[in-house]
Amino acid sequence: MISQRANFDWMLKELADGVPGVQQIVVLSADGLRIARYGGDPDAADRVAAACAGLQSLAGAVAHEIPDSDGTMRMVIIEVTGGYFYLMAAGPNAYLAVLANVVAEPGNMSNHMRDLVVRIGAHLTSPPRRNGQTV
Repeated sequence: MISQRANFDWMLKELADGVPGVQQIVVLSADGLRIARYGGDPDAADRVAAACAGLQSLAGAVAHEIPDSDGTMRMVIIEVTGGYFYLMAAGPNAYLAVLANVVAEPGNMSNHMRDLVVRIGAHLTSPPRRNGQTV
């Protein structure tokens, strides 16, 4: 995990409290490092962050194949047995990921995630790093 520049707990808790079914929320950098989390265990959050780095890259590559797309990944929703996975761009080099059970309604979740990103997106950024150090 990269060191947190601020305490995001209350912001992420607000999202979890606002949408039934949220099990874990992870804020991650584009290179798959956890910035913050709410719910679940830290090791699971690290695994989610790492997996999201590949998923956002894949989504961006697919977006380039869509006519008139600039290749920017805005949101990915994956439905799996037992729930949903959401990944949304949250600021420069940062993403917001949510794992939720089947109680979570996708439209409601995406609206709440978008509201959170609009309100605090400037704080959900990850500065570029070189050799493990912030540049």
